[in-house]
Amino acid sequence: MINREWHLLSRPVGWPKPEDFALVEAEVRQPAEGQVLVRNKYLSVDPYMRGRMSAAKSYVAPFELGKVMQGGAVGEVVASEAEGIAVGDHVLHFGGWREYATFDAAQAVKVDPDAAPLSTYLGVLGMTGLTAYAGLLRTAVFKEGDSVFVSGAAGAVGSQVGQIAKLKGASRVIGSAGSDEKVKLLVEEYGFDAAFNYKNGPVGEQLRAAAPDGVDVYFDNVGGDHLEAAIGSLNEGGRIAVCGMISVYNSTEPVPGPKNLARLIATRGRIEGFLVSDHYDLQSQFVQEVGPWVASGALKYRETVVEGIENNLEAFLGVLRGDNTGKMIVKV
Repeated sequence: MINREWHLLSRPVGWPKPEDFALVEAEVRQPAEGQVLVRNKYLSVDPYMRGRMSAAKSYVAPFELGKVMQGGAVGEVVASEAEGIAVGDHVLHFGGWREYATFDAAQAVKVDPDAAPLSTYLGVLGMTGLTAYAGLLRTAVFKEGDSVFVSGAAGAVGSQVGQIAKLKGASRVIGSAGSDEKVKLLVEEYGFDAAFNYKNGPVGEQLRAAAPDGVDVYFDNVGGDHLEAAIGSLNEGGRIAVCGMISVYNSTEPVPGPKNLARLIATRGRIEGFLVSDHYDLQSQFVQEVGPWVASGALKYRETVVEGIENNLEAFLGVLRGDNTGKMIVKV
């Protein structure tokens, strides 16, 4: 059996280029004792992967040059040498960016394809959903009646943050997105109270118009001018949860911070970054609460599905460009 897998050939400077990567063929390794062989069906591409392409020290090890990259994936077990996992089971794991993955069974989480579509275990019911849930409720300490601003609100995480806030009793939810079509989606389908296209004018001005009474919580996926605008509109005791800063991921020079940080003194505001890996203790609570919302349609989600392992890189670049609505998924 031949496997097609994506390797990182060189560390990108600025925007990743196709020549930094290669789709190579390799022999599929059969499982040893305690391992499983999985045929991947869906792969995840996420903004955080850009950081792993750099050699800079971070919260997760960088991808190794000349070797297959990793990422979230869900697939079917085609060979097993492990107790508790049988051929035909479906599992969630981190052996993505390839057609087949062989790994220790302890790294696999069984999922039920009859309970929800397999792709949702990479998005709305997976790490993406838990990121939204933990960031809003634990890091930002959301309270009923809060006014919430979400940047990158039509993306996989942002769209769930806004909807969870509404379901939990937010007084007002505002989102920013990169197109008029996405703005319409946020208001008409996801139930945001207001939304704006950040390309249509200064973010600070648009936020003040959308949230004239200020915001209590800002969920940051973008950084840059969005973070500065949120600080400018933050109410007393406001909280900012920093999930990502996609606007600076491909910068080649140091990026200036917000010019209005001193305002946090007057507002007693707080900024806190977080990683979903620190909040896996919320997993069962998350599934118990969010699962029924998804099943009933109370929490809606979108997926942008790209077909074919050969298009995995283009799907990833699309995430950095903001091409996706909701979770970007590669169907192998």
